[in-house]
Amino acid sequence: MELPRGMKDFESQENFNIEHIRNHFKKLSNLYGFSFMDPSPIELLSVLETKSGPAIRDEIYYFKDKGDREVALRFDFTVGLTRYASSQKSMRLPSKISAFGGVFRYDEPQKGRYRYFHQWDIEIYGKPGIESESEIIEFTSRLFDSLFLKNITIDINHRNLVESFIQQTFDSEDFNLVGDMLRAIDKIQKKSKHEIIDEFKDRYDITKLEKIIDFSQIKGSISEVESKFDTSKLKSWNELKQLLDSLENRGITNVRINFGIVRGLDYYSGIVFEVFDKNSTLGALAGGGRYDSLTKAFGRDDIGATGVAGGVERILLTMHEQGIIKEVKQIRISVLYINEEMQKVAMSIASLLRLNNIPTDIDLSGKNLKKQMEQSSESKYCIIVAPKELEQSKVVLRNMENGTEVKIDIEKLTDDPTTLLI
Repeated sequence: MELPRGMKDFESQENFNIEHIRNHFKKLSNLYGFSFMDPSPIELLSVLETKSGPAIRDEIYYFKDKGDREVALRFDFTVGLTRYASSQKSMRLPSKISAFGGVFRYDEPQKGRYRYFHQWDIEIYGKPGIESESEIIEFTSRLFDSLFLKNITIDINHRNLVESFIQQTFDSEDFNLVGDMLRAIDKIQKKSKHEIIDEFKDRYDITKLEKIIDFSQIKGSISEVESKFDTSKLKSWNELKQLLDSLENRGITNVRINFGIVRGLDYYSGIVFEVFDKNSTLGALAGGGRYDSLTKAFGRDDIGATGVAGGVERILLTMHEQGIIKEVKQIRISVLYINEEMQKVAMSIASLLRLNNIPTDIDLSGKNLKKQMEQSSESKYCIIVAPKELEQSKVVLRNMENGTEVKIDIEKLTDDPTTLLI
């Protein structure tokens, strides 16, 4: 029996790692005042099409339910959260909402993302303003800090800025032209300049197309960008500078301007950004920006929206690459017994440890000590219950990593093992 292509089973260690990120995310969400919720995993297909148009059918799981309604599995949290926020007429603004869970996409499986994967997401709904974007980006930076990830860069841009340059270059405001050029820029991270020119050369002037591609490769600090390019005619350049000033005031320094960041989705309407590990080829670990057009599509002209989502599995792969993932391995204790007579005492000890919130394993099938020891190889510590020590109200505490052992009083079992093995 096989799973459908692009699906996978999440085993114990993978689930533990995902929960590790979830716990960091929820703790930070609470610190920043985001209300945690879980939007419905199933939406009306028409609702999902509000965000991305009918073409989204090619990229998602959709079907007719028993009521003959066209429904689909969520492909992100933004649509569900925005649908919810737009329907809450009495909701206090600004409203800050977070979510974490699984999403489904019917696209080509790739490293770090199957067709079912996990995302974290935060959104702010209310009056548009630089400080909302700054709050979202600060949160994102702090989340990666809390996971001890290094070499993290947040690349920031403004859609209006790029669109204005495209219109100036081609001396045209044609919607389709601007859309094609945004798609060309969005592909520059995955394709070479030559490949992109080949794709669009039959429809557009090659010299102008090259100018757009060259523009998209400008990146750096405000002073570095201004030394490379005349920004005076770019729409929203000052807004971008204000954002970086706000982030600097908040102590966020791992950001830079990157004219190549446009985010492929059409609904973005302002600041956009993506998060990268500078030394990895995995691609963006998170991305977001302002999308006021989506709240308008849901009938709310009075509120704007900005947010960010991150791919959990891709972040875990980055943690693997940086050697961090081993640090989040759960510390477990195994209780072993010498013989059948000691099993009852060992069971009692295991229950005591669990009552004290200590992750504990014990053999249930009466294996001999050697087999129990082999079974406990993944535990950091073992407690061995033996007749001689038990007569003295003691057990043996063994460090499974270096083999050191010490006899301890049973009453000290719930103490920190690291203090007992000195």
